[in-house]
Amino acid sequence: MDDAHVLLGVERSATGQRWVERLKAGREHTATAIAQAEDLPELLGRVLAARGAEPQTTRHFLDPSLRTLLPDPSRLQDMERAAQRFARAITEGEPIAVFGDYDVDGAGSVALVERFLRAHEQSCLAYIPDRLTEGYGPSPEALRGLVEEGAKLIVTVDCGTTSAGAISAANTVGAEVIVIDHHQADEDLPPAYAVVNPNRQDDLSGQGHLAAAGVVFLFLVATAGVLRREGFYAGRTEPDLLGLLDLVALATVCDVVPLKDANRAFVAKGLQVLRLRHNAGLRALADTARLDEAPSTYSLGFILGPRINAGGRIGASGLGARLLATEDDVEARAIAAKLEALNAERKSIEDRMLEEAFVRAETVIDASPDAPLIFLGAADWHKGLVGLVAGRIAQRLHRPAFIMGHEPDGTATGSARSVGSVDLGEAVRAAVQEGLLIKGGGHTMAAGFSLALAKEDAVRTFLEERLAGPVAEARAVRSLAIDGALSARGATLHLIDLLDRAGPYGMGHPRPRFAFPSHRIMRLRPIGENHMRFTLQAPDGGRLDAVAFRVAGTPLGDLLAASDGATLHVAGHLKRSVWQGRESVELMVEDAAPCLG
Repeated sequence: MDDAHVLLGVERSATGQRWVERLKAGREHTATAIAQAEDLPELLGRVLAARGAEPQTTRHFLDPSLRTLLPDPSRLQDMERAAQRFARAITEGEPIAVFGDYDVDGAGSVALVERFLRAHEQSCLAYIPDRLTEGYGPSPEALRGLVEEGAKLIVTVDCGTTSAGAISAANTVGAEVIVIDHHQADEDLPPAYAVVNPNRQDDLSGQGHLAAAGVVFLFLVATAGVLRREGFYAGRTEPDLLGLLDLVALATVCDVVPLKDANRAFVAKGLQVLRLRHNAGLRALADTARLDEAPSTYSLGFILGPRINAGGRIGASGLGARLLATEDDVEARAIAAKLEALNAERKSIEDRMLEEAFVRAETVIDASPDAPLIFLGAADWHKGLVGLVAGRIAQRLHRPAFIMGHEPDGTATGSARSVGSVDLGEAVRAAVQEGLLIKGGGHTMAAGFSLALAKEDAVRTFLEERLAGPVAEARAVRSLAIDGALSARGATLHLIDLLDRAGPYGMGHPRPRFAFPSHRIMRLRPIGENHMRFTLQAPDGGRLDAVAFRVAGTPLGDLLAASDGATLHVAGHLKRSVWQGRESVELMVEDAAPCLG
């Protein structure tokens, strides 16, 4: 964004960023053409143009439909082979097992398979490994155990691409394995019956942005197609695949994959399904969380998702999948209550870990300001929460963070989070190939790994050398993209309704961010220990409620705390707030800067 127009003269904000217009130079005419072609307000035209829309594609942005955006499943490598094998298992009544990851994407993927089989009057064994004792992905012991329980076909979802040893073990004892995954893959694939993964190196489908649940949904579409062609549904009711999109939407948002193409349709249509409250588990979880507003990407990612993840992080890893698959209201309410309690416990443990990790990370930066990454571990850090801590540190210190929990056996299990476009998944896989890590893999923005503590220094050095250049590039261009300037009086429910037309928003399709120039900070008060709430007053007297989360002790928090009664430029995104049935508008503050001149 070096050629981008700087807004309000903000070259360095409280978070150390330059404020720039999101709409790139030369796209103004496109924004106008979009607005005129679809009879839209100019502001919405600018929002759409800044996110890659063209006049001829705008309708796909405004109404992302599966009819136009759902890819042909057969374009994915091995998809037809996998679907035919799964269809054969259904028609012949073979015992089936599904093995999934313990995060929301994994739990949702397992529930998708379970619900699909239930619609065909069949059941399956479901297995989610214990995050703390088993770690990520299938192990030989786990797959052999499923075979001992009778499974002839095992489907791994959101995992399995790098599990050659475990899949070989399953093959040896007489089972066949289908891998449905989306993680980065090495050139050599495991000896599975089929490996469906749009990120395998020989896959040319162009669907690498899908979450695992999105790939699973395509797999189920393909399987239903095979069964239909074979006449299986003659005299039978076909499964309601569209009714499963609430699970696909949940997983897509929580796995933070780009909201483009099919993902936009999955989320848009999935939110519509979610509003019907047909899924007993999601209904119970929303009620337990006191979610009294219409489902949105925010409620998926920040209210429902963390509660489902809490089971995998510090409790029973299978709780999330059980909740999403059950049709029993009593069981759903019991699991939802358990997840609510685990989430509260998770927050307490996470806060303690964050406090210690930030102190240690800042010590690293004080000693070496240009350190390309943060690499920390401790014996009492909870393995289930290291990813959350890594994400907070990466966000605050603007460089990748690798956070580990040490084991008594001299190993460590960790998680990493990235910044910018620094590819952690590739770096971690390279470290595995070099023999430095026991295992590891992931995506560009997130990775998991395990190592022998005796090799900790060697791993750190390898990663620092490999990532130094990309991190330096990412840190050199730190800009906050802003869609326009508003006043408090202009932040209305009508504006939010307008902006909602260009949603859903998420990774790769960011929520509109606005600057509020020269607004006075009024009635500043803390919320708990980490957050702040205040009122913005515009020069014309208009007012807007604002909240800043997790800012205590940060440069942004320090600036706000010192500015009660003063005037600042403030940036953030607008949110519809519902309290006791009444709707209002609230600004979620992301940055601020002093008014110069």
